[in-house]
Amino acid sequence: MSKIYNIAIDGPAGAGKSTIAKAVSAKLGFVYVDTGAMYRAMALYFLRKGIKPDEEAVISEAVKEVGVTISYENGAQQVILNGENVSGLIRTEEVSQMASASSIYLPVREKLVELQKELARNENVIMDGRDIGTCVLPEADLKIYLTASTAVRAKRRYDELTEKGEPCSLEEIEKEIAERDYRDMHRENSPLKQAEDAVLVDTSGLTIDEVIGEILKLASEKGIGWQN
Repeated sequence: MSKIYNIAIDGPAGAGKSTIAKAVSAKLGFVYVDTGAMYRAMALYFLRKGIKPDEEAVISEAVKEVGVTISYENGAQQVILNGENVSGLIRTEEVSQMASASSIYLPVREKLVELQKELARNENVIMDGRDIGTCVLPEADLKIYLTASTAVRAKRRYDELTEKGEPCSLEEIEKEIAERDYRDMHRENSPLKQAEDAVLVDTSGLTIDEVIGEILKLASEKGIGWQN
């Protein structure tokens, strides 16, 4: 059996992890695992049940009722929540906030991390999230810590929402991103931090193509190329 390669991409919200990971996985022929989407699916379940972000005991119990799986249709990742395809329902700001708040609880993380590890054992994967290189895939062949300034990340999000015609405030978005960074970095379970052996890539002044090129170069240096 040929060697399985794993690439871990960590970083704060809005750094472009998903966009970059998807593009690099396509170039390398790897499976892209969007761990954030899995946490969002679970968050959607909590919201539907009317559970509040600070109800730790209720969330810990509700986790037992949740099944989140990933399937692929025409190369696109589909997120399945208890048998329902929720891929088009998990990108709202409300779901995003709930995912960030609920992911601090250990039962939530434990439930999803095992699925993520199982995927990585059987496939060449690129996985992005907050604790991939530090907790989920500590033995990954290449670890990237992708970041950008708070102002740059807020402007990207503002442009994204404005383009969709959604009313939003740049100042409010920047405030929310700063709060989310603090939450993610200070949570008790698997806080966001750069793994000691991760390569820091700051995307603030780079184009998407430049970031993709940089990561492909780092992969090549590790002997990771197109996998047939």
